[in-house]
Amino acid sequence: MFNYLKYLRFGKAFFNSSFYETTRLASLKELISEVKRYDIINYLLGKFDRRTSYLEIGLRNPEDNYYKIQSFFKCSVDPGYEEEVNMATYKMTSDAFFDAIREGEILSMNKRWDLIFIDGSHLASQVYKDIQNSLEFLNEDGFIVLHDVNPPSQWHARELFNFNFSPARYHWNGTVWKAFVKIRERKDLSACCIDTDWGVGVISKHIPLGSSLSLSNDFFFDFIELERNRKKYLELVSFEEFQKRVSLYL
Repeated sequence: MFNYLKYLRFGKAFFNSSFYETTRLASLKELISEVKRYDIINYLLGKFDRRTSYLEIGLRNPEDNYYKIQSFFKCSVDPGYEEEVNMATYKMTSDAFFDAIREGEILSMNKRWDLIFIDGSHLASQVYKDIQNSLEFLNEDGFIVLHDVNPPSQWHARELFNFNFSPARYHWNGTVWKAFVKIRERKDLSACCIDTDWGVGVISKHIPLGSSLSLSNDFFFDFIELERNRKKYLELVSFEEFQKRVSLYL
């Protein structure tokens, strides 16, 4: 028989524990970050000497990011699973969106973007697929930007968003970091993660943002490995350091 009083006592002890408080403060640190993802996106878009094009994968509430982006051409993709009203330009999954371009159903097969922001599914398999699809439709001097690359704890990096009875509560970064680490193994790309706003990853085809990552063949993507080698695996930098790296080439 379910003991409700015992459940309440456990919950009270859990949420008053030092472990919970440490995780709560880690969440707060990210929430109050001075530099947000849209600041980084606008910084990069401002480096182009032309009318820029911007694509956002995973719109949800456009007031969080999309409306703040300064670009001549903007569009967004979202299947609308999480909102009552889907405000996305293209109301479909990102896979369906890119397939529709390839098949000539929307836009043009020659369409290319200057910056593609990925903030849709937070599971590594889909994020990696979104990166690969985005690279196909990215200008050679363009950028891919990802959100939630630097989860502050294993609770933030859980696979299931709905598991809210944890120190991270409703804050969720998922396993985006795994896809980012994997893409950093490619020699034809360069990437780094800016240590702000839950980790903002930037991928470039033409600017050396960081050296490529060489992992052993038996490397397994466990969160404990990220905790031990966070700076190395993510090429973690401050926004000021990121600006210095970009300014050397743009």
